[in-house]
Amino acid sequence: MSAGASVQIQPSLSTIREARKFLAKYFAPTRLIPAPFLSQRTGKNVHLKLETELPTGSFKVRGAFYALAERMKKGGVREVVASSTGNHGAAVAYAAKEFGIAAKIFLPVNCNPVKRGRIAALGAAIVESGAGDAVSASELAAEYAKQPGVFFLNDATDVDLPAGPATIACEILEQLPKPTAIIVPMGDTALIRGMAAAAKQIAPQVKIIGVQAEGAPAYYLSWKEGKVVDTETCDTIADGLATRTPEAANVREVKKLVGDVVLVSEEEMLRAIEMLLVEEHVVAEPAGAASTAALLKSSDGCGNCPVLLVSGANISREVLKMALENA
Repeated sequence: MSAGASVQIQPSLSTIREARKFLAKYFAPTRLIPAPFLSQRTGKNVHLKLETELPTGSFKVRGAFYALAERMKKGGVREVVASSTGNHGAAVAYAAKEFGIAAKIFLPVNCNPVKRGRIAALGAAIVESGAGDAVSASELAAEYAKQPGVFFLNDATDVDLPAGPATIACEILEQLPKPTAIIVPMGDTALIRGMAAAAKQIAPQVKIIGVQAEGAPAYYLSWKEGKVVDTETCDTIADGLATRTPEAANVREVKKLVGDVVLVSEEEMLRAIEMLLVEEHVVAEPAGAASTAALLKSSDGCGNCPVLLVSGANISREVLKMALENA
């Protein structure tokens, strides 16, 4: 799918360039490395984009920094709040600490302890929602943010945030001028929407492939049907992919910009975690390994030079043990 005059792409290329200039003050580009084992296994020239190298071990700081800075330009922000399964919360806490404002993060109960620990270490206040998914946490955050001076940085709906992860695609296209596809984990879709917007404006021939967990397929079903499809449950070890209530605007953008979306099982993600660790020496959480799982499941449709986005490294000891025992 190429970008055409009828496709309204957000963010614009000028906004993405502005985001790159801003983020360069805080972060160096992450490495893009060859994946020799995966290349031999698939017969393709596979590369890994290591967003795990960023502060807090996840791509999320790109969007959190840019979106919070844009909101603070307007003034009146004394506290930022976020609802999160972990990585976005840590990113918001990190950005808030850098910018010198308070942060409060609303988490579902029993969230990833590694991610919870990161948030706590960054000095943010933590509120547990009392429910097992991100929906109630989001509702509590939105209610709390009705107070004066409190900004709810919602990574599913914030209009500025996708320009942050869009910079990942710019880096990839500079580091590897002719990738055939970029395979991207899909949670709340800010990541893939930003990256696809950048790629389609710079190199429209590059195919953007999304990956969701079989136990949390809401955006896959929505992409496939071209309309919002909620799911009653959201059951996956990949908390970064755990979304069950898609936003209509996000579904429209994903439908326009994403060439394919695939589902991977829990077992496939666990195998990918183990393979990345043992064979490529890369630590990945389940969502971060989802792109590798998708390639291993089927390498058809991604050309001879795919890039796999390793979006995060914050894996719990329990899940890591499962991956190693599963091998």
